[in-house]
Amino acid sequence: MQALPNLLWLRSFEAASRLRSFTAAGNELGLTQAAISTHISALETQLGHQLLERTTRKIGLTASGRAYLPAVRKALQELAVSTEGLFGNRTAGSVTIRAPISEGVLLIAPALPAFHELHPDIEIRLLSAIWANTVLETGVDIEIRLGDGNWPGTRAEPLGNEFIVPVCHPELINRIKKPSDLIDVECIHTLGFDDHWSRYFDAISLESPLDPSRITVDTSLAAVELAVAQSGVALLLERVAMNLVASGRLAVPFKTKIPSVQTHYLLHRDAGQPRKPAARTVENWLRRLFAGTG
Repeated sequence: MQALPNLLWLRSFEAASRLRSFTAAGNELGLTQAAISTHISALETQLGHQLLERTTRKIGLTASGRAYLPAVRKALQELAVSTEGLFGNRTAGSVTIRAPISEGVLLIAPALPAFHELHPDIEIRLLSAIWANTVLETGVDIEIRLGDGNWPGTRAEPLGNEFIVPVCHPELINRIKKPSDLIDVECIHTLGFDDHWSRYFDAISLESPLDPSRITVDTSLAAVELAVAQSGVALLLERVAMNLVASGRLAVPFKTKIPSVQTHYLLHRDAGQPRKPAARTVENWLRRLFAGTG
């Protein structure tokens, strides 16, 4: 297989072909006319085919150039789209947050309109992570995780104590007027929170049902949708549950709550890394949001 051509050579070829001028291509790419000419000559030498016809007044595509240009243009466009989609605008006013998917959708996203009213100059990119051991990426400005705070290579700042509460559709409240009624309804189980239901039954002085839950999901977000659909009762972090209760989508049938063994953390990398002022502004907002004061 032939080695891939130099990316800069391909950009020079695409720009010169589109603009029909080495000088115009150089102006667009921040290069000299001579550099554009050199890049294209090197590309033609590597491929063993002439791509452009050069005259004193203009340039044109050869048959090989016309055949090759669509593939080059498509490759450059796909690379640009992928780069923007994954890493976004890295300007001073752009901040990328990665958070657990449920907290991102149910807690952070609903609060963003109010944040943008206060800070219209800050662009937020919100990415979701399902599992807490996801690699800490350099393209992320702010990372929030739910866990025990032990992630090698980072300093974890706790964002407050967490509690677990049951939630269900408001109409289901009539069926579970007392804690013992939980025995007769479906308890939605969420992977990663394996002991929540057993601990909750201990807290209300009931034995856990012997039959396992018929419904198991891998995110709290899915558990929420099942509860909204009246498929059963789910256990959620209280700070997430309160947003859903305030919106009227769910209700909390009992006041009993249990402490979570996991807490949300704001992760910090090497303290020597420069921090954008916009990122510090967003971090302070997230601290208030998770403390219930934002």
